[in-house]
Amino acid sequence: MNKEQILTNGLRETLKKIMQKEIENLPKTLETIEPKERLNVLCKLMPFVFPKVESVHPTQGEPIQFDNY
Repeated sequence: MNKEQILTNGLRETLKKIMQKEIENLPKTLETIEPKERLNVLCKLMPFVFPKVESVHPTQGEPIQFDNY
């Protein structure tokens, strides 16, 4: 491993530990902020928890023409 990779791995591990600690503290932190701000934070976190919704078209996956009908 070169010096840059070691530094990057060290930084990644440090950030991972910080994030884990913040996630553990999240319920307490959410209790201390105003409801409007709490809702804003939760909305920003939703994409990391729930799968992205994709629209489905009625013709998607269907043959272009129905020759037999």
